[in-house]
Parts: sequence; structure tokens; C-alpha cells
Amino acid sequence: MNSLPRKDRRRFLEAAALGAVCAALGGLPLAARAARSPGARMKIGIVGSGRVGGTLGEVWVKAGHQVMFSSLDIEHDRALAARLGRNARAGSAREAAAFGDVVMVSVPYRALRAVGRELGALIRGKVVIDTCNPFISRDGEIAAWARQKGVGLASAELLPGTRLVRAFNAIGYSSMGTAHEQPGRIGMPIASDDAEAVATASRLIRDIGYEPVLVGGLAVGRHLMPGTALAGEHTPDEIRRIAATLN
Repeated sequence: MNSLPRKDRRRFLEAAALGAVCAALGGLPLAARAARSPGARMKIGIVGSGRVGGTLGEVWVKAGHQVMFSSLDIEHDRALAARLGRNARAGSAREAAAFGDVVMVSVPYRALRAVGRELGALIRGKVVIDTCNPFISRDGEIAAWARQKGVGLASAELLPGTRLVRAFNAIGYSSMGTAHEQPGRIGMPIASDDAEAVATASRLIRDIGYEPVLVGGLAVGRHLMPGTALAGEHTPDEIRRIAATLN
């Protein structure tokens, strides 16, 4: 392998790492099949195009993906899509859910039950990236329930039948638009029970500029939120060391 060019060595190591993820989660087929080839473009539906959803969607558009933005403010979404050009469009939440090969949900946690109820048939079986965090002061009773249950397991219950990945929960949105300027320097902790979904989400996370680090299944997703040891910016190795100490 030492004779390979640096770029090829990196791709070899990334492929090996993804293979290890699949083995760790039960030997499921490598999700690169779902994500298609490394240069392929995806269709991404964003439900909630606020600070997180809008920022991530913009980077994905610039990376060449097709993105449909949706929120409670369609005029905001239309203006955003017009600014970003032909790979961006705006629509309703149902349209975005139907459009996306991958759907990212980025709404206040109190809205997650309604998302599951209204979009459930459209997102069932799809890779869904859950960026939502439960804050009791904002979200009330459902946040208290989610924190007690564990937010990863709670989100899975609210979005049944989806191939759920928790990501973008532990880092503030302000640096998400510039992370690609130093790719791989900061790690992105993620949690999921689906190896193929992990690989699909990992590719999109790298497009943003972070290095994805699987910290465990959805039960471990309770640690992916502000106020936990994983919150804030850490290198990939630091995330692995922190994750090794979690119960």
C-alpha cells in the first residue's frame, strides 16, 4: 500500500474503515452502494431550513448535490434556493421528504412528533439525518421525555421506520459553513444502528468538512447534544477517546 499515491492510500483507508463499521454493526452490505460512487451526487431533502438546515444545505449545494429546502417560511426557502442556483430548490415539507434520497430533519424537538406523523409514509425506509436536540426550556414535556428515554431512541420512536442517523447535534452551526476549508480537522460524532445509513451520512458529513466518528448505536445518541462530554469541537481521535469512556 505504501507504493500507492497519497490520495489512493487515503481512499483505501477510508474504505477499510467503512468496512469495519459494517462488521461492527452485524456485517451488513457496505453502504457505499446506497451512497453510490464517491463522485456521485445525491438528492437531499431538508425539513427545517433554519440555521443548521440552511447552512448545511448551502454547503451540499456547493458540493454538487441537489437540495430541496423546506420550512414554515417558503419565501425564505425560495430566496435561498434562488441565491444558490440550479442545484437548489424550495418546496413544502412533504415535497422535500419525497424529493430526497436522504432527508435531514432540523426542527425544534417539539415538532418532531408532527414530522413523523405527517411525513412518515414519505420518509419510511430512507436515510434520515436527525440534527434535533431536546431543550426543556423550549420544547417542554417532550424534551423531558426524550432526555429520560435517551434522545437517539426517542427520535427513532418519533420517526418510525426510518434509517436514522444522529449527527450535527453536538457542534454549533456557526462553524458548519466553513469546516470544508480544513477538511477532516474536526470530528463529527454520530450514532446509528444502521451500517448503510452510517456510510451514506458519512459521505455527506465529509462533504461538509468534518470527519465522521461513529460513537455507537442510537442508545448512545443521548450523548450527542449540548452539555455532554462530546459537545463542542474535538478532533476525531479526541472523540474516540471520549466515546470510550461513555456508559
